[in-house]
Amino acid sequence: MTRETLTIIDNRTGKTYEAPIEHGAIRATDLRKIRISEDDFGLMSYDPAFMNTASCRSTITYIDGDKGILRYRGYPIEQLAKRSTYLGTAYLLLHGELPTATELNDWTWQITHHTWIHENMKKFMDGFHHDAHPMGMLISSVAAFSTFYPEAKDGNRETRHLQIVRLIAKMPTLAAFAYRHSRGLPYAYADNDLTYTGNFLNMLFKTTEVKYKPDPILEKALEVLFILHADHEQNCSTNAVRSVGSSQVDPYCAVAAGTAALYGPLHGGANEEVLKMLQVIGSKDRIPEFIKQVKEGKGRLMGFGHRVYKNYDPRAKIIKQMADEVFSVTRPNPLLPIALELERIALQDEYFVSRRLYPNVDFYSGLIYQALNFPMEMFPVLFAIPRTSGWLAQWQEMRLDPEQKIARPRQVYLGPSERDYVPIGRRDAGAQRP
Repeated sequence: MTRETLTIIDNRTGKTYEAPIEHGAIRATDLRKIRISEDDFGLMSYDPAFMNTASCRSTITYIDGDKGILRYRGYPIEQLAKRSTYLGTAYLLLHGELPTATELNDWTWQITHHTWIHENMKKFMDGFHHDAHPMGMLISSVAAFSTFYPEAKDGNRETRHLQIVRLIAKMPTLAAFAYRHSRGLPYAYADNDLTYTGNFLNMLFKTTEVKYKPDPILEKALEVLFILHADHEQNCSTNAVRSVGSSQVDPYCAVAAGTAALYGPLHGGANEEVLKMLQVIGSKDRIPEFIKQVKEGKGRLMGFGHRVYKNYDPRAKIIKQMADEVFSVTRPNPLLPIALELERIALQDEYFVSRRLYPNVDFYSGLIYQALNFPMEMFPVLFAIPRTSGWLAQWQEMRLDPEQKIARPRQVYLGPSERDYVPIGRRDAGAQRP
């Protein structure tokens, strides 16, 4: 019978160790047994950027990067994007099962009736400079929520649920306020007669009309984009939420940490970099020269490749299919033909195929956001709104995991060994010696 263990031979000492394998992993703490002497701290694994380290056990999101599979709680992302709503998907992530009609109605009612924010938050928002980045305003505002809801530090189930509802409900309001502040527009309040995404569009774009009516195609497109971005396993921002949340801080501070991580151009700002790249290319006839520069290391092909996916990102396929519907009610994006041709050439080029560089979710999402009249600085904000439900699902799972302790990675120390302190005067004198 095959043993589910890993046998390790330490060639330094000749000793043999056996580590149990469970769910395809060994516990890193088992490596501590491998030591040269009793004074030795034991062996550690060195894994910068967590290239092959599992920080948790989770039942939320499954990814098979080689096959291009993404599932939330077992449901393929393609089915959810086609048949579910964002709030139905958020319920699935947080509760583990799709809601019944009654559960979805109750869940929607809860979210809808927590969209308004305290009037003092408007004063807080007004304190930002007129050209402040919307993402910076969002990060600060989410963190500020912890001062409005001090009971959030209580870890009981009812309190956690209320904070989850508040965050999912109020995130679009904060995002819309940040957008309108950056445009010098008066704030527009929530309209509880509209859907989650329809209300967000209302708070963003309402002007003088008595009742804002979102275009159903654009409303649906935003709904699908929100579903696609709701969760993505242990990415940079989710890891930040789990790491900060492991100190048992309130969820507002934990989500603010995730939002800050998302701010980076390698994460939430990646689709903005794609648009910049397409603008630099400028026309289809310049694509071969750009491809040549990429191969020579003089340029970067943004929106291709992924840390996890070594196949076509399933989210990118859905967005690409949705693009035609969006552009049927908006002005055609002049960058789309460039993107399509760039994708066609890259997918036929052995240089990129051999490196398994396929379009990811960022390659087309920026084009959609641009068609919806969002400025580029709003792109990471649009990512943060739907990802909030995933962050909270991960935060909730982390809080309920009895094995989860406060995050505290080890390090490989390469600095000087012990040395004696030398007073400043003597240090100066020593420095003057020939």
